[in-house]
Amino acid sequence: MKKIAIIVLNWKQPKLTVETITSILKINHSSFIYEIVLIDNGSPDNSLKIFNKKYKNNNLIKILDTKSNLGYVGGNNFGINYALENNFDFIILLNNDVIVDQNFLEELLKESNHYDILGPKIYFAPGFEFHKDRYQKKDLGKVIWSLGGKIDWNNIYGSNISIDKVDHGQFEKINENIDFISGCCLMASRGVFKTIGLLDKNYFMYLEDVDFCQRAKRSNLKLACIPKSVIWHINSGSSKSGGDLHDYFITRNRIYFAYKYASLRTKLAVFRESFRLFFSQSKWKRQAVIDLYKHKMNKGSWQ
Repeated sequence: MKKIAIIVLNWKQPKLTVETITSILKINHSSFIYEIVLIDNGSPDNSLKIFNKKYKNNNLIKILDTKSNLGYVGGNNFGINYALENNFDFIILLNNDVIVDQNFLEELLKESNHYDILGPKIYFAPGFEFHKDRYQKKDLGKVIWSLGGKIDWNNIYGSNISIDKVDHGQFEKINENIDFISGCCLMASRGVFKTIGLLDKNYFMYLEDVDFCQRAKRSNLKLACIPKSVIWHINSGSSKSGGDLHDYFITRNRIYFAYKYASLRTKLAVFRESFRLFFSQSKWKRQAVIDLYKHKMNKGSWQ
């Protein structure tokens, strides 16, 4: 039977993480063996104490402590290395702010012979939609968050396919026409990591999943969103959207990504844009540009 490592990264949100793990422990798994690799990313609170007490006798959960905050990238790479060293066949990166359907993993595994990187259909968790007033009560839990992602290569912006649309059964076809699978839930075989490496540590957080998928596509690996596999995302549950943190990491990482993968024309446009951002009213956008050109990556200047 195939062995699957489900990596769940926590930083100061034990309640949210426990809810996610509770849903994972209910999955059907007659066709595979799995282990939840619960990684605490150096939380300064009592997260580890809570996890050790709650899961000390659960042999389905391996608790690891990074000792310090390595960011989304470093924390997940910590877990990926553990999974590779322990000969897991597949590795899943799963946010700590999701609820999974009982069959989500079996449905991904069914298609794993055809695709190298797979993701599920992701709904907004009820009440966490961007536009809550837009939907009827019967629509809640069926509003799409992602069916894979596309990149606007002229402007270097990623977007989730079919976001905000209500699923009436029209999204049941496997989608191969995608540029990336969200790190909210991404499954890859160990062979993928052996071929293209781990997440790029330069990012620290944001756009690392898009980068990972671009490296895969440029190595002729196949991506797909599998709609029979379903999870619900508590949107921005683990990282609140907006603010200085987003200004810094998205600004810096977007330019870095463009210089790695975009056309010459787009690189020149991004270069000009970076000078405008340098004079932005946002302190952290300015610092992002400075750090990018000084090659100060990973955590950079973020405090």
